[in-house]
Amino acid sequence: MIEIRPLEARDRAQWNALWSEYLRFYRQHLPTEVTDGTFARLIDARAPLHGLVAERGGALAGFVHYQFHPTSWSLRDSCYLEDLYVDSEARGGGVGRALIRAVYEAADRAQAASVYWLTQEFNAEGRALYDTLARRTSFIRYER
Repeated sequence: MIEIRPLEARDRAQWNALWSEYLRFYRQHLPTEVTDGTFARLIDARAPLHGLVAERGGALAGFVHYQFHPTSWSLRDSCYLEDLYVDSEARGGGVGRALIRAVYEAADRAQAASVYWLTQEFNAEGRALYDTLARRTSFIRYER
């Protein structure tokens, strides 16, 4: 049984372990103060960054972070699913799908115009799931 619920302060140690694996997967390293600040924003109900976790048997099996933002293409906000990670031992068990659906539900409650996210081309396992839940677009990302 998977329970999807908001991230809470008591989840810090387990979230940190998953966050570290997520950053390793994407070949990223963040300073401790960024991780600390990110977690603080995720558990602050007044902050625009939201966090949900998947809990199975008392342990966190994954997380998702998302935020709403205005867009010039709609009068309604869009929902950006910024981070999604499922523990390697929990993959294939519906955790990622449940987390994405929970974001869809939050977006529907907020009457968001759309939900979108990015992933790396090499994330074949994730993309196989995403292809069943969303439409891939032709946009190419540029950044400075």
